[in-house]
Amino acid sequence: MSPAARKSIGAFEVERELGKGGMGVVYLARQPALDRRVVIKGLRRDLGEDDQCEERFRREAQAAAAVHHQNVVSVYDYFVWRGERFISQEFVDGVDLATALELARRFEPRIAALIALELARGLEEIHAQGIVHRDLKPSNILLGRAGEVKIADFGIALDGKAPGLTQTGHAVGTPAYMSPEQFLGERVDTRSDLFTFGTLLYEMLAGWAPFRADEENDGLLRQMENRRYTRVGRVAGTTPRALRRLVRRCLQPRARKRMASAQDLRFALERQLGSPTPAACRAEISTWLWAHQVFEASDQDDATRFSAPLVRKTARLRWRWAAAAIAASSLFALSAATNWIDVTRIPFVAAILEVVDRP
Repeated sequence: MSPAARKSIGAFEVERELGKGGMGVVYLARQPALDRRVVIKGLRRDLGEDDQCEERFRREAQAAAAVHHQNVVSVYDYFVWRGERFISQEFVDGVDLATALELARRFEPRIAALIALELARGLEEIHAQGIVHRDLKPSNILLGRAGEVKIADFGIALDGKAPGLTQTGHAVGTPAYMSPEQFLGERVDTRSDLFTFGTLLYEMLAGWAPFRADEENDGLLRQMENRRYTRVGRVAGTTPRALRRLVRRCLQPRARKRMASAQDLRFALERQLGSPTPAACRAEISTWLWAHQVFEASDQDDATRFSAPLVRKTARLRWRWAAAAIAASSLFALSAATNWIDVTRIPFVAAILEVVDRP
């Protein structure tokens, strides 16, 4: 049966195909037994017969499933059905951070700090499980309509329990959001994610990433190593000094000079914000996003984007739909040299898929 013709996958009722590529297909589905929508990701049948591909796909599911936290997208199951391998995971109603930034341009410092605090809480739990995410970036951060902040995509996560699957010597990730050591293909630890966290906080405050380069990424590493970026205070003058210091600390090129842990990040942000509860963070984030018409603009934008996929070159292959509902997803990571693909935006459904081609 062709992927597009599927009506069911195991116990799930397929609502529609969200996208497909060289590695597999992703669906929006319903789980009748629990009366909930989920995202189903399927590995292409022939790749499922490749031991390395199958192992990476399964390891991705295991890494994500090991993290149980309200600020991390939940993976429900890894299963084989009629000889094909699938992952089912959480469906999130909202937009990704990349879309929110496109619509709002930049966030007020307090809102950026609240989102950062929620990210730090999720990242702390990820690191507690011995996992380095390695691909934190705006398209992998999901913002729900109720103010939820969730980390998605464990496609290239480094799981300390499976060290044999990742080799040093080549860079894996998204260049503008990689730490210098990750960019160089060196061995990384949790402090690499803290650098990337700093790029996200900077972008929320300034409206653009701190390090930018041409299509070939020339000079990007030099910018990182020399801390050659416009200081936050110059582009967002109302940013509190403590928050500016936190950004500078995260963006230190040497890992030993950064914050020691995501827990330290959380402590620092809680001190600055007055230790808001997760519920208080969600309420304030949601109010601000609705007030700035992020969700309304996304809905209207999506309604006009029923066109063919657009293709553009960059460092990885990405299918991205930004819509009123995000089907939080990540797929596979096997190589760093790929393209990005923006797939048709679908009203009320969005999925972020990271697919890295085979070597």
